[in-house]
Amino acid sequence: MSHSGKILDSPEGRIDRLITLPFSKSLEISFKSLRVRFFRSMITVSSLVLAVSFLSFVLVNLDVAAGLLKHGGQEAARTLSQAGYDVDQAGGSVAMSAKERWIVILSLLVCTVGIVNAQLMSVTERFSEIGVMKCLGALDSMILKLFLLEATMQGLAGAAAGAVLGAVISLLAGLIRFGASAWADLPWLAVSGSVGLAVLGGCLLSLAGVLYPALLAARMAPINAIRSEH
Repeated sequence: MSHSGKILDSPEGRIDRLITLPFSKSLEISFKSLRVRFFRSMITVSSLVLAVSFLSFVLVNLDVAAGLLKHGGQEAARTLSQAGYDVDQAGGSVAMSAKERWIVILSLLVCTVGIVNAQLMSVTERFSEIGVMKCLGALDSMILKLFLLEATMQGLAGAAAGAVLGAVISLLAGLIRFGASAWADLPWLAVSGSVGLAVLGGCLLSLAGVLYPALLAARMAPINAIRSEH
């Protein structure tokens, strides 16, 4: 494995050589690690897909309702109110109900807990691997970078799949509930923004879930990591 060296003076006056990796090499190692632990990664990604798809579904649903309200006037406002939407006809906006907000928040929290749990298990499995890398001179920042890159790749894949899935289901549901006008009056730019927001939210969720396990792995003493039994 090719690497560049960084030479630092230690407090005892010795000169230590610490390993640093270029970004491309770090990306390659992270990708290979995900491929080796494919099924474990799929569990993490699947929970992210479900949470982000629900978020995307709700956001695109609001875009559909906003388009109907803008072009349908008072009759559309009455229909949307009967359908359970929180309609502000004067302001020309539609908001999710308090129940929907709590469901979205809880689904994202459950997803985050699941990611933290999966990543903690991943760290436990890789105690020896982390210990060997640190004994060879790997910096804490290098270990942290590898875990964050893995989380970013998982987050992008899961969030993108979930956002598209949620948007498609929402559009089909709008077509069934409100007919062709749901698509005819649809603000497609707003829908694209909602999908992008859901993808961004999923990526941030993945990074938030891996942050504590990654810091735990980075700060681990090499000898303790190698001696750990799991």
